[in-house]
Amino acid sequence: MKKTILIVDDSESIRKLVQFNLNKAGYEVLVANHGKDALKYFNGESIHLLLTDLHMPIMNGMELIKEVRKLENYKHMPILFLTTETQISLKKEAKDAGATGWIVKPFVFEKLLTTIHKVLR
Repeated sequence: MKKTILIVDDSESIRKLVQFNLNKAGYEVLVANHGKDALKYFNGESIHLLLTDLHMPIMNGMELIKEVRKLENYKHMPILFLTTETQISLKKEAKDAGATGWIVKPFVFEKLLTTIHKVLR
């Protein structure tokens, strides 16, 4: 069974790039363009990893993580931030909210894939 990854990013080019590469790596990929849009997928559907940007309109990544962690079926699902931010205080806030890891844009796809493999074990 393929693992399903939800990508949430307001940049269409980032969504398409990551989706293309994850599909090529054998993952099933869902996409959303902001946090509120992403919440529609958390309806009992099998999602193995959430990959989210931090800065997005309507609902940002931090708010999304907090909402997802309230849902029983997704409390332990790995969540990775994919963002341009590097501030230690934001990383701590994300970890406290329930993020599993942090990847800084621009990124090397192989490094992203390695991180995904680690958190999906």
